[in-house]
Amino acid sequence: MSLEPLDPTTAFSELGRINLGESDLEGILEKVATLAKRAVPGAYEVSVTLVREGRPRTVANTGDAALWIDKWQYENGRGPCLEAAADHRTLCVDDVSGERRWPGWHDQAGAVGVRSTISVGLPIQENVVGALNIYATEVQAFDADAIVLAETFAGYAAVALANAHLYDTTATLAGQMQLAMESRAVIEQAKGIIMSQRHCSPDEAFAILAKASQDSQRKLRDVAAVLVERTRRG
Repeated sequence: MSLEPLDPTTAFSELGRINLGESDLEGILEKVATLAKRAVPGAYEVSVTLVREGRPRTVANTGDAALWIDKWQYENGRGPCLEAAADHRTLCVDDVSGERRWPGWHDQAGAVGVRSTISVGLPIQENVVGALNIYATEVQAFDADAIVLAETFAGYAAVALANAHLYDTTATLAGQMQLAMESRAVIEQAKGIIMSQRHCSPDEAFAILAKASQDSQRKLRDVAAVLVERTRRG
């Protein structure tokens, strides 16, 4: 897809207008990738790699060439985007045809017309990393200024990914807390029923529940829920 070149200042201004709280993650990263393609001199295609718990995927891209190269790296477990993500650093390949650090990668990149690349690592969280990947059709397409621009776009992508990861983590924790509170409530109800029926102490009631859980090989909460439901039905 052909896009009009964009002045970096204008591109960063557009990035600044993105509301991280109102846009979904993939929409934000697609915007970052598109703006990087327009603003970084020499860029042909751009992608964003996300590696979560060892599983990489492309979460944004500007074209099939980027997807092709990324997919090969994921399937073979090697390549500049994976190395940049793992090491949290910037990797530049000035001439793909002469690159031998990742056997087979240069053939795949060359097959779709890519001659040089930049991959900028995105440190996000302990078990979530990523990379912004910029592909060019010319050898030595990226000078020092282009690399700085790429790293600036990568920084914005990292912020977006970190915010999304924090949201997911917070939402998961909230769900776990809610489940824990619900489990505690039903267990307390079951203890009350046992105390009433057997005229025993709270500790004795809990011990009875625990033994029933162990004997039936079911979770304590499930045993308690069955007792509470049975009592409600009379």
